[in-house]
Amino acid sequence: MSQTQGYIGRFAPSPTGPLHFGSVVVALAGWLEARKHKGLWLLRIEDLDPPREKPDAPAQIMRQLESLGLNWNGTPLFQSQRLDAYQAVLDKLKEQQQVYPCTCSRRDLPPVYPGTCRSRSFSPSLPAHSIRFRVPPIVVTIDDRVQGSRASPLQLDVGDFIIKRRDGLVAYQLAVTVDDAYQNISHVIRGSDLLDSSLKQACLGAALEYPPINYAHIPLLVDHQGQKLSKSTGAVAIPNGKPIACIRQALRSLGQPLFPEIDSLECLLQAATEAWSMDLVPQRSTLAAPDQY
Repeated sequence: MSQTQGYIGRFAPSPTGPLHFGSVVVALAGWLEARKHKGLWLLRIEDLDPPREKPDAPAQIMRQLESLGLNWNGTPLFQSQRLDAYQAVLDKLKEQQQVYPCTCSRRDLPPVYPGTCRSRSFSPSLPAHSIRFRVPPIVVTIDDRVQGSRASPLQLDVGDFIIKRRDGLVAYQLAVTVDDAYQNISHVIRGSDLLDSSLKQACLGAALEYPPINYAHIPLLVDHQGQKLSKSTGAVAIPNGKPIACIRQALRSLGQPLFPEIDSLECLLQAATEAWSMDLVPQRSTLAAPDQY
C-alpha cells in the first residue's frame, strides 16, 4: 500500500459473530475521530483463528456498520489473505536473531515468561514449537490520549511474547503490527483491554523500524458482573432497525452530545462529527454498558 499523508484509522473486528454494543462504541469513536480529521477509516477483518470464526460473520458485520451509517474507506482487508507478508516479516526477524523457537507449555509457565528457550536455535529437528519475540531490555512508553502515559519495562513485566503459535497460526501481536504498518495506520482507537497489547506492538514495531502510532484506549464496556461485553460472554447483537437509538446510546457512553432533537441518522452523524471531542471521552478503564445491551 502506498504511503498516504494525514489521518488513517481502522476498525478491526474478529469475525466470530455479529457486532455487539461494545464493538459499536469502538467503531463509532474511530469513525468520528477519522471524519473529524477529514481522514480515512479502514475496515480490517482479523480472520486468523478459523476454529473461532463464523463464515457469515464478515458480511454480517459489514451490513451492521452500513446500517449505522459507519461507512469505511476502500476495500476491507482480510488478514487470512496476508499470510505471505507475515511469513516474510518472521523470516526477517529470524535473520536478525530477534526471535527464537519455544517448546514450553503455557500451562507450566509463570505470568512473566522466564526466557526458558532463549538459547534455542531453529532446526529441522525441532519438536512442535511457538516462536517468541526477543524483547529488548528497554522501557516501552505509550502516551495514550484517554488513559494517559503508560510505561513498561516489557522484558520484566511480560517477557518474550509469542508471535507465531504452536499450532502454526500467526499470533495477534505480529499480524496487527505488520498490518498497521502496511495500511499506514496513524491512529488506533480501541478498548482499554488492549492497552497491554499496544505496548507489545509498539515494541515489535520499533524493532521492525515502523513509524510509531498514536493510541487512544477508550473505556471497556462491562456488564453488571463486571465482565467485558464480548461474544464469548454472550453479549447480544445490536438490534436491527434502531440505528439512531444505537448511535445515540454509543455517543452517551463516549461522553459526547446526544442531539435529541435530531431524528435523521445522517444528520445525527454529521452533528456528532462536528461536536466530536476525544477530551470528552471518560478517562476510565471500564464503563457500565446500558441495560438493554
